[in-house]
Amino acid sequence: MQALIVSDSHGATEELQSLRQKYEGTVDVMLHCGDSELPEDHLALQGFQVVNGNRDLYGSTFQEEYLNEIKGTTIYMIHGHWHGIKYSFEQVAKRAKELNAQIACFGHSHVREAAMVDGVLCINPGSFRFPKRYPEKSYVILTCEEQKDIVHFYNEKHKEIDKFEIFK
Repeated sequence: MQALIVSDSHGATEELQSLRQKYEGTVDVMLHCGDSELPEDHLALQGFQVVNGNRDLYGSTFQEEYLNEIKGTTIYMIHGHWHGIKYSFEQVAKRAKELNAQIACFGHSHVREAAMVDGVLCINPGSFRFPKRYPEKSYVILTCEEQKDIVHFYNEKHKEIDKFEIFK
């Protein structure tokens, strides 16, 4: 299973369209963890599963949570602003476990990170518009294989900048 994960694009449309053009049809799912600041029907979001972020348009109908099983892996997605992700991933991991998800994706902090928390792979792809802590704008390609999960962090030029591997 492969997933494209992006978050906190804050109005960036050309960048999202570029990601869609590059990965649509080659990944199993394209996820946007909120704060797109775009209307639901915007062309740049076509093909993405999107959750509501704290900076999304008032009256947005994006769902607050996303849960889906893809090729045997259950993915949970939330923006994270109600789950204290700037301090700890424990709340989001706990919610993912409640929903029997192995992967939790979120944004909000604009910091790219991946960690195992209580058996849940927690992934923040960083921000594709305003990164924090690291200078590069970033997104993730998640690859779930039988023996391991690999979180590939890429910059806006599609060059790998970091990798996190979890052996099962």
